[in-house]
Amino acid sequence: MQATGFDPNFYRGKRVFVTGHTGFKGSWLCHILKRAGAQVTGFSTEPPTTPSLFETAAVAEGMTSVIGDIRDMDALYAAFSAAAPEIVLHLAAQPIVRESYREPVYTYETNVMGTVHILECVRRSDTVRSFLNVTTDKVYENKEWEWGYRENEPLDGFDPYSNSKSCSELVTHSYKNSFFADGRVAISTARAGNVIGGGDFAADRIVPDCVRAALSGEEIVVRNPYSTRPYQHVLEPLFAYLMIAQRQYEDGKYAGYYNVGPDDRDCFATGRLVEVFVSAWGEGLRHTVRCDHGPHEANFLKLDCSKLKSVFGWAPTWDLATAIEKVVEWTRAFRAGEDVRAVMDRQIDAFLTV
Repeated sequence: MQATGFDPNFYRGKRVFVTGHTGFKGSWLCHILKRAGAQVTGFSTEPPTTPSLFETAAVAEGMTSVIGDIRDMDALYAAFSAAAPEIVLHLAAQPIVRESYREPVYTYETNVMGTVHILECVRRSDTVRSFLNVTTDKVYENKEWEWGYRENEPLDGFDPYSNSKSCSELVTHSYKNSFFADGRVAISTARAGNVIGGGDFAADRIVPDCVRAALSGEEIVVRNPYSTRPYQHVLEPLFAYLMIAQRQYEDGKYAGYYNVGPDDRDCFATGRLVEVFVSAWGEGLRHTVRCDHGPHEANFLKLDCSKLKSVFGWAPTWDLATAIEKVVEWTRAFRAGEDVRAVMDRQIDAFLTV
């Protein structure tokens, strides 16, 4: 087994169902699973951005890709039944805080009822052994204190996105207690910090904003330079998800609720993060602060990942500076029209051999 806790041999031949596979994290996850020899089925709406990692890296090749809306229970169940999965990784979500203010009903329908729908598929299945719901560090009642939140802290969420993901956690807890108390399916949730990596083109996220500015030769605009977040490369939580899903498949005692985030040293203020990106990119890239007085977002947020470390012996692999270097490497390859899948493979190999 790798130092990350990931065992590629475990996934060889396993039937894995991934919701949200056309998104940034889902695309990286499916690429990893295909490399490991898993039989992957994805269910998601069309890629959420143009360009998208899903299309740029031709993620659909070598897997079954079903385009559908997780709010559509019938369509989801049809795809799920055809796949007959052993492992289910639930990533489908409306993931942007600012978008949740603009589209609160859609956000709740997707993030809450979407979780109900996928768990209902699992409840009706006789093949699933392991289910992981990927949520967010924003599920906690944020008191803006300086220490990290632990898994036993109260859930809440101020904005519609954060609150809907808290609700998704509660839905998962209810289904686990109501329908899976016999242990026939091991169920966990993973509350991840902010992720960055090559191929993220989402709106209203600071690193994609940096990437767009760098590619267009414009200034980076920083809305809130003092907000502090736990930043980590996308490979950090993805391999943690795969580790949790594997270990609880093998032994149900590992099912639970886990924070997945960086060490304190990589909880950065946004302004400092941008400075690291500007330094790594070079080419005279500049940034400016321009507050837009947008809707409420948390100013300070950290995770305590002691549980993940003590239960699995897990530890973060790359610091933030390395993560930014990997974003720059991927983006330069994308700009040059190179094969970004080759870059992804190099980065995955490097991550697994640290």
